[in-house]
Amino acid sequence: MLHIDAFVPGDSPCLVIGDSWIHADQREYVPVINPATEETVCHAPVATADDIQLAIATSVQGFETWRRTLPIDRSRVLRGAAERIRERADDIARLMTLEQGKPLAEARAETLSTADLFEWFSEEARRSYGRIVASQVPGVALNVMAEPIGPVAAFTAWNFPMVVPGRKIAAAIAAGCSIIIKPSEETPLCVVEIARCLRDAGLPNGVLAVLYGDPAQISETLLAAPEIRKVAITGSTRVGKILARLAADTMKPGTYELGGHSPVLVFGDSDAEGAAAQLAVAKYRNAGQVCTSPSRFFVHRDIVESFTESYLAHVDKIVVGDGLQDGVAMGPLSNERQLLHIVDLVSDAVTHGAQLAAGGHRIGNTGYFYEPTVLLNVPDTARIMREEPFGPVTAIQTFDTTDDAIAKANMLDVGLGSYVFSSSPETMIRVAGELQAGMVGVNTCLIAHHEAPFGGVNQSGYGREGGIEGLDAYQIKKLVAARAVA
Repeated sequence: MLHIDAFVPGDSPCLVIGDSWIHADQREYVPVINPATEETVCHAPVATADDIQLAIATSVQGFETWRRTLPIDRSRVLRGAAERIRERADDIARLMTLEQGKPLAEARAETLSTADLFEWFSEEARRSYGRIVASQVPGVALNVMAEPIGPVAAFTAWNFPMVVPGRKIAAAIAAGCSIIIKPSEETPLCVVEIARCLRDAGLPNGVLAVLYGDPAQISETLLAAPEIRKVAITGSTRVGKILARLAADTMKPGTYELGGHSPVLVFGDSDAEGAAAQLAVAKYRNAGQVCTSPSRFFVHRDIVESFTESYLAHVDKIVVGDGLQDGVAMGPLSNERQLLHIVDLVSDAVTHGAQLAAGGHRIGNTGYFYEPTVLLNVPDTARIMREEPFGPVTAIQTFDTTDDAIAKANMLDVGLGSYVFSSSPETMIRVAGELQAGMVGVNTCLIAHHEAPFGGVNQSGYGREGGIEGLDAYQIKKLVAARAVA
């Protein structure tokens, strides 16, 4: 087995268990594919049943050490990790582009955002407060204590290989928990870099474990283990429901950040050109593979022509290509599944009468590239109005009244992000209040902030990451009622 000092940036991904780093040449493995070239970047080792059990055991040991570590010392480790992520940002960004496909500039921005996230939670670790409650019983003091919940099992998707696992790792460690994380086997490199930065910053063995392999085997084993006290997932609603059922057998609480299908309401009194410029950037960031990506556009009939003209002009300027190349604004889809999904959705929409205004085709025969696509007059019968595209496709409908717009936005049972563009304070307040979503952007597409809660409602999940809520999710509040004894 290899140890931390043997690992260098760009090396193959490893299982991280205790003080051991287990490479692909020591286990069965799965290939990691560059989505721009379809070439194999490296191999991800597959955890055995014994590896999973050892990860649980070392996580319990790590928790016993870490829960007794002073908050100020947890803070120093997290801040040290943030500093190392910044120092290594260029190397990490390149790894991210190789394994996930996004342009290098986006990869570097995500890496630096992850560093900011760790710094935020380094401060929150120092502010893990309890409280004193005024008692109605004379002589009895009520003290509410904040304690770490215990070892955590976390599962993350492939679209943001740094910041999504970083949210879970940083919050759990700040709260005093140990954590076992299973990232996607398709994007394993960046989480190993997070682990390396934490270990170099002084994180004790056993506090963080990284597993890859058979998702069902890992999730079933971890969620059945009584030692694991919480589950956290970023993924699809389908997978979230599976994990929630498994967690229910042992009454594990969870944080579930699941699928969305974000509505955009562009009202007639809005700045149509300004809205189009913002939305074009937000829609095609990461090739549309963003859980809060604007995807269902509802534009007031009075301005739909001017909005669409401006929007198409922005879309036409998007340069698609290998994310490592200069000037590229959008990379490939991250895997072949997503490419085929987009091909099917666009074909279905056109069959149902949608007008193809831009794109609509795969680019080339190598790599998972797809044109930035815009569909107009998309009927409700098209699948894309019900199924999250998670790709570079915009679906536009019109509306006439505010009631109509709100009804269209709320017609699905998911509710993660949503967006409103208007110059009317009355419209902003009313619509933001009536949208069934965990987050609402009003004249902005920036709704993910480390300082604020991030999460959805209905079948987009429950629980929150980020902000003070992100730390609370990994704590239990214990009441100590004490009477003085003479």
